[in-house]
This record gives sequence, structure tokens and C-alpha cells, in this order.
Amino acid sequence: MTDYSRYLSPMGRQLHESAIRRMGAVLAKADDLVSFAAGYPDATLFPWDAFREISHELLSSRDATVLQYGPTRGYAPLIEAIVGVLDGRAITATPDQVLITSGSQQGLDLIARVLVSPGDSVLVELPAYTGAISAFKNAGANLVGVRQDAGDGINLEDLDAVCLRERAAGRTVTLLYLVPNFQNPTGSLLSLEKRQRLLEWAERRDMLIVEDDPYGVLYFDDAASAREARPIRADDRHGRVIYLSTFSKTLAPGFRVGWMVAPASLAERFETAKQAVDLMSGAFDQRIVLEAVRRGLLGELAPRLRAQYQAKRIVMEQALRRACGDRLTWPAPKGGFFLWATLPDGCVDQALLDRAVEQRLIFVIGSAFYVDGSGHDKIRLSFSAPTLDRIEEGAKRLAAAMQPALAT
Repeated sequence: MTDYSRYLSPMGRQLHESAIRRMGAVLAKADDLVSFAAGYPDATLFPWDAFREISHELLSSRDATVLQYGPTRGYAPLIEAIVGVLDGRAITATPDQVLITSGSQQGLDLIARVLVSPGDSVLVELPAYTGAISAFKNAGANLVGVRQDAGDGINLEDLDAVCLRERAAGRTVTLLYLVPNFQNPTGSLLSLEKRQRLLEWAERRDMLIVEDDPYGVLYFDDAASAREARPIRADDRHGRVIYLSTFSKTLAPGFRVGWMVAPASLAERFETAKQAVDLMSGAFDQRIVLEAVRRGLLGELAPRLRAQYQAKRIVMEQALRRACGDRLTWPAPKGGFFLWATLPDGCVDQALLDRAVEQRLIFVIGSAFYVDGSGHDKIRLSFSAPTLDRIEEGAKRLAAAMQPALAT
């Protein structure tokens, strides 16, 4: 058999696989498996009837642009609609600052392609979203972690110290990546005071902030969480923030429609890079999303999404307490899809996952989210997709998987 490794480029040899996508491959092959792994939306919440009606109308129109090639930047009426969505999030943007992407993950890839040179240091949270880790690692970045404060997001003193240390070592440092709203994986919510200080820090240290915001509208409990989820980009007066978001968590991920907001000169460079990647995001997908926005589906769905995911979070917390007692601990998230659990002494994330698979349960190991090799005492549990019954069953299976380690 031919050894194809000798044909690989340096990038091809170092490609970094997402731990979350790897768990998805396990899920696809198994029967009766409970998945607390991938952060999928609840498919019962998709507005199926509305999508069916929109699709029928678009295809019945025989408008060639519905199925034809379109602009790399994105369908112009959708860009205008996104400007309106951004206004609802207190973000002022113009169409020349907006680029439609094939999910916000493509935005991360474009940022890595355009702004990162091999060997550059990119600052990320400890822990950080694995998709961002993959995108920046595949661009040859040196990923450097910054501590988080419990429940309150990134530690600003450590951030500044890490930035200055990397520069003192002669490395280029221009990017900070973070998820301020209900962070993946911790569920933490960055305080408003820290958001303002981050903008001041970025200006002082001449940094760009990549703000990834897929969960900002999925807050729980009360209006306080909505105010606290105000995007960093909303108060950016110096063009320091590149903002990413998506319709995947609010409408449906299958459309693969996300967007990025950047200073116009950078948006132009991202558009040029996108031409070499996919020419354009799916025209039909964009038209469906546009009609969904025009018909007010986002506003109709949001309260239901928040209520359903909060209810699932509560069920998972109750189920884990019944099954695991106080052996497993976690901070209660104010929004999003995840519980970030700390394992008891004697449990290690990968060994526990191996035993959990035997119990027909999967989750994502904590160490997958750390760029410094730590996190083996953590696991990420997603409550968004499983039914309430499967959440209950999964908690029992997790307790069974933990038992051998606790008995030694």
C-alpha cells in the first residue's frame, strides 16, 4: 500500500483534528448511545413548517438567483438584514464591514489565513473552543493560554502579563480570541466591566480581539443576563474587534450561514481569501435565512429557545446530583449549551471517557480545550440536543463509569 504521508505539505502533516468532531464520528457508528458531546441544537425546536413554506415559495418562483452562483461577500439583501440583526445587539455596522461565512467556523479559518503567520502567538482562554484551536494551529500559530477567573471570564492581569512575556521573547502577538457570552466550554459570562477594560487594553497594546458570539441570545433567567451579554464589539470605537456570529444556534446549523463583522479594509481581505476557499456560501441557504429573518422567526423563536435550554440545564443538573452526588461539581451557566464539570480525585478525563464509551455514553474531555496540556480533571457535558429521558439515562451511565475510579 502506498504511503501517502510523503506527499503531504507541512500544513498537511500538522493538521489538528477537532475532538468534538471526533466524538461525532463515534456517535454516527453507535446504537443506543447517549451523547453529551457535540453542542447540537435541539432539532425539535427547528421551525420546520416555516422552512418548508419558505423553500416552496423560493423554488416555485423559478428565480435563477436562488440556485445560481452569487457574490463571495454574500447575498446583499441578507447582509442588509444582518446589519439590522446587529443593530438589535447594539452593534453599529455598514454592509461593507459584513461578510457572510459558511458558519462562524469559516470566519475563524479566514482570520487565521489572513492575519496569522507561522510562529505568531495567538492568545486564547484556558480553556478555549476546540474549533478555534484547530483553525489557528492549522495556520501554524503558537497558541498561548490565558487563565480564566471562575465564572467571570478571562483574567485581565494574566492576559497582559502573557502578552508582554510573548513580545519580550521576540514573538509577534496581535490577536486575542475569546467567547465572552456563555463560553464554550465553561459557560462563563464575561463581566461588563471586563469587556470595557479589554477594549482599553487592546488599544494600549495594539491588539485585535476576535469575539466569537454564537450563544449571546441564549441567556437564561432574566433580563440581567441579556444586558450582561452585550457584545464587546458594541462599544468598540477604534476598530479593535472582529465579531463572529451565526444562525446555527437560533435557526438551524444545516444552513451553514454565519457572518463576520470587521473593519472594511480587513473585510475586503477576508473576502479575497474566501474566493479561494468556496467562492461563496450557499445561495439557497442564504435566501431561506433571509426570509426567516424578514418574517420575524428569530424574534419568535428566541424566548422558546431560552426556556427550553434552561429547562434542559436544570434537568441535567438534577440528574447529575441524583446519580453522582457531590462527586461531580460545576458552575451553573447563565446561558448556552454546556456544563463544565470538575471530576473527583481519582478520575482522569480520557480514562473516564473510555469507561463511559463502554457504558454507551460520550462527552468531550476537558484537556481537549487546553493549549497548555492541562484540564484532565474536567469534562464538558452538553445538554442542548438530548431529550430529557436521555439526559437522565446519561447521568446514570456517567455515574457508573466514574465508579471504578472512585473505588480504588
